[in-house]
Amino acid sequence: MTQTGMENGAQAMAGTTEAVAKAKDLHQPGKLQVVEFLLGKEHYAVDLFDVREVVEYTSITQLPNTPSYMKGIIDLRGEITTIIDLKERLNIVEKSSQPVENSRIIVLDEKITQAKTGIMVDDVLAVSTFERSDVDSTSASAGSDDAAILGIIKKKMREKEQEGHELIIWIDIRHLLSNLG
Repeated sequence: MTQTGMENGAQAMAGTTEAVAKAKDLHQPGKLQVVEFLLGKEHYAVDLFDVREVVEYTSITQLPNTPSYMKGIIDLRGEITTIIDLKERLNIVEKSSQPVENSRIIVLDEKITQAKTGIMVDDVLAVSTFERSDVDSTSASAGSDDAAILGIIKKKMREKEQEGHELIIWIDIRHLLSNLG
């Protein structure tokens, strides 16, 4: 990656972390605030208030005798942080076309994880606010017994003079991490 590319990536990452902080300050009752990200080609989201920050991929030290979704640990500003590969945890077999070095790590709030934990995702897209009426909770629970899916967010999109919806899978990261064992 060129120096300019690294600087642009660092600026984008700083912007994402700042967006997380600003959006938390603007908490609006009756609204849903999420961090949107990619796993393969699908869009996912987690509750903004479960997120501490977003950081660039860094070298991960693998630990022996751990589940396959537990990628290992990183040193994040002097703090050992466990990294979970969310695609592996959710059994998503689709590989990203991007190299792993382009991945992002969403560092979660310690209050929900009880330990310094981050989830590795293919890319972080945005911090967004939705109306609760934009969430379909019935179709999410129909698919399986896994309560990790809170609902499907219908994000309004406008493309070539036509309106449509992009579907974002809203996951309960607290539930996923509580079942790690």
